[in-house]
Amino acid sequence: MKAAVLHAFGNEEQLATEFILVPDVDKDEILIELEFAGVGQWDAFERQGGYAEMLKMEVEFPYVLGSEGSGTIISKGENVKGFKIGDKVMAAGFLNPQGGFYVEFAAVDQKYATLVPASLNAQEAGGILGVGITALRGLEDILQLQKGESIVILGASGGVGHIAVQLARKIGARVFAVASGADGVGMVRNLGIENVADGYNEDLLAAAITAEPEGFDAALLTAGGETAKTVMQSVKKEGRVAYPNGVFPLPTSEDFKVIAFNGEPDADIISRFVHYVKSGNVKAHVDKVFPLEQASAAHVALQQHYLGKLVLEIK
Repeated sequence: MKAAVLHAFGNEEQLATEFILVPDVDKDEILIELEFAGVGQWDAFERQGGYAEMLKMEVEFPYVLGSEGSGTIISKGENVKGFKIGDKVMAAGFLNPQGGFYVEFAAVDQKYATLVPASLNAQEAGGILGVGITALRGLEDILQLQKGESIVILGASGGVGHIAVQLARKIGARVFAVASGADGVGMVRNLGIENVADGYNEDLLAAAITAEPEGFDAALLTAGGETAKTVMQSVKKEGRVAYPNGVFPLPTSEDFKVIAFNGEPDADIISRFVHYVKSGNVKAHVDKVFPLEQASAAHVALQQHYLGKLVLEIK
């Protein structure tokens, strides 16, 4: 099968397209013929060897990136229940031992897959699950955001951020979103978020204080640097702050315990996220689509201005 692979960790130029073996399907796995795969900021961190170093992994090359995708089941193991050949599914596989989703065929444990909700098209399905469960993990499990609380979300026009603002709104929180550029502000407003500031061109602290004079109960940071420091100044002293691993520079504060987390998939969080998608019409905004052969160009685009998600079209 065709795949975008690494033979060494490093910059985007390390990504090369070549043919590798189709993975075997274990008794608990499904084999997905992929249509689309999401490209995320954490993919760049993984490409550079960040997770391998952090988790002290034993790595074998060629190495395949990609932790989310959508497609059609073409084979399944003997223990697989609830799926049939021909089902349209989306799946997540953080550091999948069978390899990532930058491939034509991916073998995934059944617990990491779900049927594609009718409200999503194939492109959205290919890019929503990884960012969706990461956003939900941060909001519900780490920050324990409650109805009626206030939250500031930095990077609201990015992959995790644009899903997080929708989920926080569905939870019933008051959302203040910091987006990138006028187009980012417009996109987030189109998602139903009223309080949106342009992180490029506005006095963020003044806008945040205007939105929530007593300070925010929580903050989800999907970007670091000076903007993150500014945003944290608007959080209550007893507030909660979190960010997903892969954000650089690392958000730090002398006033708060800033919690880093991973968006690992499991059956419970996938089920919870799909419930939000079905009941609340949570959508993914796909900005650009790249052919699999241009995975390196997609990784270059990660460093540039884009809205929502980047995805690879596999076939």
